[in-house]
Amino acid sequence: MAEAPAPPASELPAPDPLAPDPAHDVTLDAAALRVLAHPVRLNLLSRLRQYGPATARQLAAHFALDPGSASYHLRRLAAGGLIEEDSGRGTRRDRWWQARHRTSFHDPGTNRPSEQADSRAYAQALLLAYSDQLRRLAGTVPLLPDDWYAASVFSDYTLLLTPDELNAMKAELVDVVGRYRELGHDRPQRGADSTDSTDSTEDVNGTEGTGGPGPTPVSVQLQSFPLLDR
Repeated sequence: MAEAPAPPASELPAPDPLAPDPAHDVTLDAAALRVLAHPVRLNLLSRLRQYGPATARQLAAHFALDPGSASYHLRRLAAGGLIEEDSGRGTRRDRWWQARHRTSFHDPGTNRPSEQADSRAYAQALLLAYSDQLRRLAGTVPLLPDDWYAASVFSDYTLLLTPDELNAMKAELVDVVGRYRELGHDRPQRGADSTDSTDSTEDVNGTEGTGGPGPTPVSVQLQSFPLLDR
């Protein structure tokens, strides 16, 4: 019997915007949730994902950490399969680390009862890590180039929604972010070591030649939660 022809692409179901891309992303299991239930580790992982490989010494200097503490947390991330050593550079005394994935995915709605505590501890650590990132960002606002300051947004909205409506809005917002993320797939990543990761035509403001601001890592944070502490 002849096989039925595959449906045209236009008739295939749209991909789930909240689903991870197996080629780039990681779905956190219970063990990974426990590893990441620490704001320092989340900040170290975020830095490696945003700016590329770095050493424990560089990361310790950026986050004002003791180098031994930074090394410990990096080893925990590596043991959890979230980062790995960049074997193409560095020495045994000065090891370079790189992220293994683009994004972490965790859907609290799929938790087993035994994973609820790990999931909530991870969410608490995320909020603490975000608050630390925003605190450091506050110090850079006066230094932002005019083009980047004009393009930035700092907004807060209060909506009256049901859980189903919040889930629908979340999916739409993630879909928009995903479309813009595709733009950066073929663009070079600016690394933490500017000596070999930054193009010589790009200045400190992200300007390539005379064509205006070039691609720079941009943080887009989506946070939505019920306001229950009345």
